[in-house]
Formats: sequence, structure tokens, C-alpha cells
Amino acid sequence: SAYRLCIMRKLPSLLARTLTSGTSGSAGLPDMSEVRSKLRDIVGASTNWRDHVQAMQERKALHTLLAKRQEDLPPRRMKDSYLEVILPLGSQPEIREKYLNVHNSVRFGRILEDLDSLGVLICYTHTKQEMQQRSPLSIVTALVDKINLCQKIIHPDCDIKFTGNVSWVGKTSMEVKMHMLQLHDGDYSPVLDATFVMVARDPENKRPAFVNPLIPESPEEEEIFKQGELNKLKRIEFSTASLLKMAPTAEERNVVHDIFLNTLDTRQEGEGTVSFQSRKLPPNSVWMEDAKLKGLQICHPEERNIFNRIFGGFLMRKAFELGWAIACSYGGSRPFIVSVDDIMFQKPVEVGSLLLLSGQVCYTEKNYIQIRVHSEVYNANTREHHTTNIFHFTFISENEVPQVVPKTYGGKYPIKSMLYLDGKRHFTAVMKAV
Repeated sequence: SAYRLCIMRKLPSLLARTLTSGTSGSAGLPDMSEVRSKLRDIVGASTNWRDHVQAMQERKALHTLLAKRQEDLPPRRMKDSYLEVILPLGSQPEIREKYLNVHNSVRFGRILEDLDSLGVLICYTHTKQEMQQRSPLSIVTALVDKINLCQKIIHPDCDIKFTGNVSWVGKTSMEVKMHMLQLHDGDYSPVLDATFVMVARDPENKRPAFVNPLIPESPEEEEIFKQGELNKLKRIEFSTASLLKMAPTAEERNVVHDIFLNTLDTRQEGEGTVSFQSRKLPPNSVWMEDAKLKGLQICHPEERNIFNRIFGGFLMRKAFELGWAIACSYGGSRPFIVSVDDIMFQKPVEVGSLLLLSGQVCYTEKNYIQIRVHSEVYNANTREHHTTNIFHFTFISENEVPQVVPKTYGGKYPIKSMLYLDGKRHFTAVMKAV
């Protein structure tokens, strides 16, 4: 099972390693509300929606503080950006309700929101200039590379600690490693680790901006930095081999063809009368087109981020909750999240947009359900649709689940077969990681 991950592949951060044992005290640590308050202070964002236009106007003047070259910025160490944040679910029961689900465990969608906020603050900590009260950088989430869990249940009445630091830096982008631990019997034990990629842009969030270089200080940090470089190369490789750009491999074509042959209805008279259109569902299977759900969100000002776009964590929470609902209805029992991977933030979502979410079971294996959620915005004035995100979630169900089967094959639009193969690729990558 993926949950053997608890042996936890070496926690990638030297700084976080010591937190997996011992009661590294939580007194005096900032909580999540302080994280969000700090972010507003760093950017100069207003808590009043009516002031947002003026606040963004004031940011334009910060252009002069941007570095012309990366070499002009002082290098930073991994420990310079290291943060610890507490989520006091045990010691402050009044905040528990917001994080509680019907199964009396923690809502994972809320954790996604917290990770997103923390990742941005870590990057602002890395790029902080002593003489500047406000940062000229607009730091936004570009990609959730992966989140792997090693606990099925996150308890709603025990304190949670988040730790994290910048682990790799390019010219204008930063990789952030974060870990979540929960207090049990006086010890903090690992719950998940996450890798996010953030990008820095100018004060108006229009063009890339340079960030401080990162200097590893030990062989272990060298290894972490090298892994960040490898992660970048893997993402390029995965994107280059995308089914949107290249044909499936010979092995993948055989997989789809075998499924097709398995669904042919041969009950008609004579081999020659079997048609491409005459299909039957194999036993204990579900057609892909019958394994999907849709959702709609009106994007209100309440869900805005510090740049007055819709908060990426909110988008992740809504996509996750739709994915969970699909896995629940498909598997017929409570699903547990195993992994989140490859969430690309393609376009920002403006306040006032109509956000359309469509989720699909795209691959299954034993107890596992691989789900893809596509989000797009609809502009009522222009009547245009734009894709904003694709989300990939791997769930495990309590019981073995039916096999999902693509119905389309060949022809001009073999979309379901491509979604099936894409889901299989993501599932295989997740299983390799855990």
C-alpha cells in the first residue's frame, strides 16, 4: 500500500529532519492567520475589496526596486527561508470547525489552501530585502509538483506543524519543499510532504522578475538542490512526451486496443457482422463517460488572494472536493487521498468569473482511483471559455473498485482513450514515487 510511505523517504530537508521526533515545541510559532496577515503586509494588499484598485495602483511604483540582473541580488541559504507554522487544532478548539469533515477528520482541501499560502510566504522570506518594507515581487504558485501522504487520517483534535524552505532556485522561479507533521503522544510524526514551484513577477504581475540565487551549504543541501534541478528536467520530459504533443507508445496503443477488443459485442451472427459500434461493457466495469461529475463556482471577492485574483488554494480545494465526491460515488465507499501531482496554474482566475469544474475517473487499478479535474473560466461578456488548471488526484478506496473503460477508440476524436492513457501515466508516476 502507498501508506507504507510512513517510513518516509528521507525527509528532503536537513532542517525538517529533526522535527520527525521529539517535541520540538510549538509555543510562539505563527499560525495560519498570521501567515496570511504577513502576506498582505509584504504586498500592501487591502482587506477591503473596495480599496483593491488603489492598492494595485500603489504597487506600480515598486517597479524601480526590481533587480536588473540576478547577479545584483544577494545569495541566500536554505535556512534563510526556513519557516515553521502551527495549526493549533488541539490547543485552540474554536478553529477546528473550519477544518472538520463529516468523518470527524481534517478536510484535506483546507490543508491545500494552507500549503499554498505557506509556500508563497517562504518565497517572500527567501527574497526579502532588509531595506524594503514592501516587496516589489508578485510571487504566485506556478505548479504543484507533488504532494504525497503517509497517513490516511488527519486528526481534527491534535496540533499540526508545517515546516518548509526554498530547495531550488532558477532565474525567476523557486521550488519549495514543505512538510506537515501532527502531534501524537508528545511527538510530531510525518503526515505529508509537498513540492511546489513558485514564480516571481513584477509588481503588476505581468512579467517575470529575478529572485535571489540559492547557495547550498552542505553535501545534503547540494543533493536537495540537485534534486530540484532533476525535478525541473523531469517536468520538461513529461511535458514533451505529453499525449497532446506525441502519439501514444506502441505499448500504450496495445493497451487501448486490448480494451477495445474486450468490449466488442460478438453475440451477433458471424464474425463478419461485428461492428465498431457494437460494444458491450465487460463485467465489473464502468464506461468512462458514466464516471464524471461537474461543478460551478461563482468567484466572489472573499476568495481573492493578495493580488486580487482568485486564491490558488481555493481552486485546489474546490477541485479536490469534486474529485473526492467522484471517487466516493465511483468506489461506493469513503476514499482517501494518496497523492496530488502535476497541478499546473495556466491562467489566473479573475474575481467575478464563473468557474466550471469537470472531473473524470480516468484510470483504476485494484483499490486505486485516478481522477482528473479540468477547470475553466467562462466570461459572460465575451462568451469565451479558458482552461485555467488541470488537477490530478490519486485516491485509494476501502474496497476494490470497478475497472473504468474508455468507449471511444480510433476515429477522429479518441478523447476518452487518451484520457485513460494520461491517467495511467500519472498513476504509474505516483506509484513509483511512493
